[in-house]
Amino acid sequence: MTGSKTMSSERSAILAALKQQPKDGHYVWDGQSEDDRPATTSELAAARSESRKRGRPAVTVKRPMLSMRTDPDVLAYLRGTGKGWQTRVNALLREAVAKGKL
Repeated sequence: MTGSKTMSSERSAILAALKQQPKDGHYVWDGQSEDDRPATTSELAAARSESRKRGRPAVTVKRPMLSMRTDPDVLAYLRGTGKGWQTRVNALLREAVAKGKL
């Protein structure tokens, strides 16, 4: 059988040192392998912000919000046309402006 079951004092000292975090909170990198290098604070922040992008993607042209009053039956009809009714209303208004009706 190779090796001994008892741990040498040097090995136990190394393992004990590994279990404790450095007082300044920074780890020393030996410069050998880039894969072993700890990420910097800015790299961690960039990764965190990149991974938290949720929701809809940003639009190129942000449309302003509009609040207007309309008859209940008109609104019910528009909503009844299904998903995307606001986009269709925008297209109708755009067409009316292009034709000079508004």
